[in-house]
Amino acid sequence: MIVAIDGPAGSGKSTVAKEVAKKLGLIYVDTGAMYRALTLKAIRNNIDLTDSNALMGLAKNTEICLETDKNFKLSVKLDGEDVSEEIRTVFITNNVKHVACISGVRREMVNLQRKAASGKGAVLEGRDIGTVVFPDADIKIYLDATIDERVRRRYKELAGKTPDITLEEVKKDVRARDKSDENRSAGPLKKANDAILIDTTRLTIPQVVDRILERVKALKSLSGRERRST
Repeated sequence: MIVAIDGPAGSGKSTVAKEVAKKLGLIYVDTGAMYRALTLKAIRNNIDLTDSNALMGLAKNTEICLETDKNFKLSVKLDGEDVSEEIRTVFITNNVKHVACISGVRREMVNLQRKAASGKGAVLEGRDIGTVVFPDADIKIYLDATIDERVRRRYKELAGKTPDITLEEVKKDVRARDKSDENRSAGPLKKANDAILIDTTRLTIPQVVDRILERVKALKSLSGRERRST
């Protein structure tokens, strides 16, 4: 089974996807972490983030592995090095959009993402899972929330790592990321036509997870009835 969860920054994708994967016993794939890892490598190698050819070449020669422990804590390995913490810095967050908008890079990442989930069943979260990576996913979910709520969540997440950051700075960043994600030519952020929209503004994580699990249960029940009728 493939569960695709898309949505903008601060909509709750990562936390929800981890819990759904844990409940279903599936692999959890954070596709955004792959772009962050490649961005980190590009910066370390002093590659111009506007040089699409150099970045495509880098993507073809980079190994990115996602691993989760028994508690579903994600580890991101970049060419064998654990960069799980380094890719979550504000600096990487502010620069990943330059890498993620390049069509050649996205093709390489999509191949890796499909490979990670191939034959095993997975819950994948990102911006274009239901539209590009797995357009035939069994379940497609699109999470969203008001801009103020998404900013509040991002601020809470970043404040511990960057004490000097302000709410206004976070709001500006979230708006910029939304604009970049929605308007890029390759794999833009958008809701798949057959995706289920869940507004998480006033919902707790367990409530969102339960709604998705209900959809999975309904799908399995339908599939069971179809098998019995043939």
